[in-house]
Amino acid sequence: MTMAGHTGRATAIACTYVEAIASKDIDTILEVSAEDVVCSSPIGKLSGTQAFRRFHEGFARMIKSVNILAVYGDDNQAVIVYEAETHPVPHAVTVELITISGGKIASTDVIYDSAPFAEYMATAKPH
Repeated sequence: MTMAGHTGRATAIACTYVEAIASKDIDTILEVSAEDVVCSSPIGKLSGTQAFRRFHEGFARMIKSVNILAVYGDDNQAVIVYEAETHPVPHAVTVELITISGGKIASTDVIYDSAPFAEYMATAKPH
């Protein structure tokens, strides 16, 4: 496994994926994801493109900007670190471990501090 730099197929797919997150391009997110994609995050585990679409549609509504900080990986896995500025939380650093199978994202483990989002939700008024 290569531990530095932007080398390998997984790192290229990870960059495409996060750039699509930044531009709120849900179609591209799904194009680089397997039909049975699995996503684990602090809010739970989901599988399949429909659930993954809903997950990213919700995140897209919150995003102001995304900046990729680092990408490491090889042909099978990538770790991508990015900073998201969102409406509820101005500074959210996120790490994703992305596993590739058949040229698509088979799984992603999303790691971020959910406490600031929970604090925001506790103060948000329902529409």
